[in-house]
Amino acid sequence: MGRTISTIKGAGLAALLSVLAAPAAATCQMERVDVRSGATVVAFDIEIADEPDERSQGLMFRTEMGAFEGMLFIYERPQPVSFWMRNTLIPLDMLFVDQHGVVQRIHENAIPLDETSIPGGDDILAVLEINGGMSTMLGLEEGAVMRHPAFAANDPAWPCD
Repeated sequence: MGRTISTIKGAGLAALLSVLAAPAAATCQMERVDVRSGATVVAFDIEIADEPDERSQGLMFRTEMGAFEGMLFIYERPQPVSFWMRNTLIPLDMLFVDQHGVVQRIHENAIPLDETSIPGGDDILAVLEINGGMSTMLGLEEGAVMRHPAFAANDPAWPCD
């Protein structure tokens, strides 16, 4: 996989800022999600979990994930969603997103192997899981918007070009 968070931290702020300075491509791709929060725009290479068995498996048993990688869980319709960390070995940030691509809630640094329910909200269409601590490191906040084909049919807050 790509660089790990510890590599990014070790490389220093200049390296991180150079990654953030690179513009995200304007067209949507299934294997990438763009996130915009204030002046920050960042792209994550993602795996899609849009089938029940894929959503159940999620990122279980993984020992690492690249710094700008993640998994996007997509549901058939907006619904109440909650997650847990059963069999998940790495800390994760979870961004709970409505049908328009607006981040409604961020749960930071979910604890590996913890089976406590993490509620995301009532009208959630997608959840982006990224490495624990990345939301704070990148300045991502609730109200951020995502660009991805999953939101294209739902009057997206940040449409694909």
